Amino acid sequence: MHRDLLPAGGQALDVACGSGRHTVWLARHGLHVLAVDRQADAIAALSAHPLAHAGLIDAQVRDLETGQRVVAPDAYDVVVGTHYLHRPLFPQLVAALRPGGVLIYETFLSAQAARGKPTNPDFLLRPGELATLVRPLAILAEREGDFDGRMVASIVARRQD
Repeated sequence: MHRDLLPAGGQALDVACGSGRHTVWLARHGLHVLAVDRQADAIAALSAHPLAHAGLIDAQVRDLETGQRVVAPDAYDVVVGTHYLHRPLFPQLVAALRPGGVLIYETFLSAQAARGKPTNPDFLLRPGELATLVRPLAILAEREGDFDGRMVASIVARRQD
C-alpha cells in the first residue's frame, strides 16, 4: 500500500469503504479516517470497531453519487478508493487532498468483464483512463493488468502545490 508515502499522522478518507479493511489499516497506522459508504450495515459494523470508539475512525453513510459535494476540499492527507468507480466524483477526490496529500486508488479495468463481475461498463475503466481521472496530480506509481486474478488499474498520486 506504499506505506512509505503515507504521513505518520493526519486525516484520511476511505471512499466506498465497504467493510473497512483499508480504514482499519490506515487508523492502525496513525491516521484519523473518515470512512464513507452507502451501505448502512457496513457502516454500522465499522462504527462498532474499537478504533472507532478510540476516535480514529468516523464511519458515515453517504451516497457518493448524488451530484452534490460529498467530500470537503483541502481536508485530507490521504484519500483511498478501491473497487469503486463513479467518474464524476474524481474532481472532488482530487480537490479533497491537502498540498502534499496522496491519493491511492484501484479499481477494475474493462477486461475484467470477460472474467466475471463487474460487467457494467460504467464501473470499468478503459486502459489508461485512471491517470486522466486524477489530473493534475503527480503520478508516483501506477499499474494496469492482471493482478491476483483480477484485471485492475492502480495509481498512487500526490498533490504538488
